[in-house]
Amino acid sequence: MSTAEKYLRPEVIRQVSRLDLRAKFIVQGFLTGLHSSPMQGASVEFSEHRKYVAGDDPKDLDWNVYAKTGRYYVKKYKAETNMTGYLVMDLSRSMGYTYRQDLTKFEYGICLAAALAYMMIHQQDPVGLVTFDTQLRTVLPPKSKRSQLGTMLSVLANLQPTGETNIAEALNRVAGLAKGKSLVMLFSDLLGEPEEVIRSVYRLRHGGHEVILFHILDEAEVHFPFSGSVEFEDPESADKMQVNADGIKADYLEGLNEFRELYRRECGLANADYVPMDTSVGFDKALLEYLITRTRRFG
Repeated sequence: MSTAEKYLRPEVIRQVSRLDLRAKFIVQGFLTGLHSSPMQGASVEFSEHRKYVAGDDPKDLDWNVYAKTGRYYVKKYKAETNMTGYLVMDLSRSMGYTYRQDLTKFEYGICLAAALAYMMIHQQDPVGLVTFDTQLRTVLPPKSKRSQLGTMLSVLANLQPTGETNIAEALNRVAGLAKGKSLVMLFSDLLGEPEEVIRSVYRLRHGGHEVILFHILDEAEVHFPFSGSVEFEDPESADKMQVNADGIKADYLEGLNEFRELYRRECGLANADYVPMDTSVGFDKALLEYLITRTRRFG
């Protein structure tokens, strides 16, 4: 069975299908504000109303609806109904790691990406794929055709996470590729110095794009279940080090918490989403928990 077929197994599709896009993303606010269009006007056909949210242009309020209901609604136009998504996949060698889970971090990222692509395409939103290590390796232009998901998985099935990576440069390149207001979703373990990555997130946000960082770590990287003398190997440089796991565990977990907190804080300041995940949690459950969090944020 090929990798692509593995991710398209009926049980996987059932998991994805349970995360219905309209129920979980639109109704609960995931795509709120992403479909705004500068083309509103007489030449754009009116489609429906939606509730006013912070950031909407007050001139788009429908005062007739307010007079009848006492609630604020803005007009939504057919030109607004599509948004563009970019799935950005890290191909660094470290993404190929797993301690004891069935899925490596890379395969877990594929499942997450497939779920989001599946839901966007079923809403007829175009979605594309970008893979990278130290440079962009694959760029699939965004499409909303049903075949796009299979095309993306077929590409991913023939890729291997190898070598070093440059996350910030990849995001900067995506910023140059993305047209209009887009949703950029990064799937990475974010190993490396965070400062440049954070700057690239700010650049994307300055360009009007929505950003979600799916920070994927293996369960062993999150919980550090090691003891005694252990040899660790840097997955990208192949450097090895023998350490006393019991002696460094507390410092390691503290450092990991600080690392995650830095991303959480900076993404919050940039109004981007930071989503820490580990491979011991099913990807469908992890996505659902994230959607619930979004719901709470949007009230």
